[in-house]
Amino acid sequence: MVKDDKAKTARAIGLIVFLMMGLILLVTEHAAGSSVASQPQRVVQGRRKNPSRRATEKPPRVDYSRFAHETHLRQGNVTCDSCHKFPSKNWKEVRKGEAAFPDVSDFPEHSTCLNCHRQQFFARERPAPIICSNCHIKVTPRDSTRFLFPSLGDVAGNANQRREFTSDFRISFPHDKHLDAVSFNAPARATSSRIGFVTVGWQEKKAATNEPASCPVCHQTYQPQGTSDEEFVTKAPKDLGDAFWLKKGSFKTIPNSHTTCFSCHNPDMGIEPAPSNCNACHKLNQTVTLPKSDFDLKLAGQMAISDQTILGAWRHRFSSGTFRHEGGEHPNLNCLSCHHVEAMNTLDPKTFKVAVKSCGGAEGCHITATSDDGGILNYEIDQKKTAANFVCTKCHITFGKENVPQDHLQAVPTPIRR
Repeated sequence: MVKDDKAKTARAIGLIVFLMMGLILLVTEHAAGSSVASQPQRVVQGRRKNPSRRATEKPPRVDYSRFAHETHLRQGNVTCDSCHKFPSKNWKEVRKGEAAFPDVSDFPEHSTCLNCHRQQFFARERPAPIICSNCHIKVTPRDSTRFLFPSLGDVAGNANQRREFTSDFRISFPHDKHLDAVSFNAPARATSSRIGFVTVGWQEKKAATNEPASCPVCHQTYQPQGTSDEEFVTKAPKDLGDAFWLKKGSFKTIPNSHTTCFSCHNPDMGIEPAPSNCNACHKLNQTVTLPKSDFDLKLAGQMAISDQTILGAWRHRFSSGTFRHEGGEHPNLNCLSCHHVEAMNTLDPKTFKVAVKSCGGAEGCHITATSDDGGILNYEIDQKKTAANFVCTKCHITFGKENVPQDHLQAVPTPIRR
């Protein structure tokens, strides 16, 4: 009986060992199969990582310290009056007494911005959310002072700072429609004339002039020399000789506020466009290829020219970089002698180029019948023909190094052979 029990025990142990070995083998095969089967899946998952990563990539970070009208008008489908209310609440404060008139004279209210930018307004940024720097000077809750609104270019003596910026707009202004509409009579030697909201400064001229009376309403000689003995904008070198140095009275002003415009375009006059119709004049900047200007920034730096009005006007001298409106007989010339007003399109800078034929023609000035008659264009063309490296400096800064343009050659009269 004992032997039988031992035999049964041995068989049972053998069976258990056999079953365990089978189970181990089965688990091993399953694990190996799982490993092989999972290998392609890992590859696929590895390939899927790139699209997944691209899908989760963060868009470029928006710089909320730089307000862009294009983003709001074109992409956000926002209209001007969605943000700018006419007139602003402070229009009686920014200009005092008789000078005050209803105007868009302040940045939009906070409620306007909060409609879309609540997250940026309540961002945990110190000392204050960066979006506040578009309007506020110190960007701190303790000082809520704002910058002076850009449309207040005529406001002087205001304690608020002006923010340096590049406008998102170009002004659409039809010169041809205003040439006669803005005209008015004034004494030839009057020092000032008040018209509506406009104070017009008059440069003293000879009585005989056919200049349209409308031009000085918007364009006056900037920083004229007048009766001053100092003719240069900045101190010229003692050894200057005949070399060029920028003189006072070289440029004309352009309107830097709504003051001139609203003298006619106001509710009382009822002349369209109305002051509240912003986009009638303010057009978003388009990609425009600017013509080459006769301007040298390095030279301006050597002269220590820092006045932004001068630099802005100088960069847009598409004809003569050295021309001085106050120089010589220029103040006595009709504006239309040089400027083709009917063709001017303020959205197209090429239309402001002044034709070389306006520089005197065969009657005198800078273009004469022959070189012996003293025409500077005649002389410099002759010099250029003699020596290709000759630089024309009477009228030009950078253009004088180039070949003589065809229109310059055609402007010089052909000598009459006898």
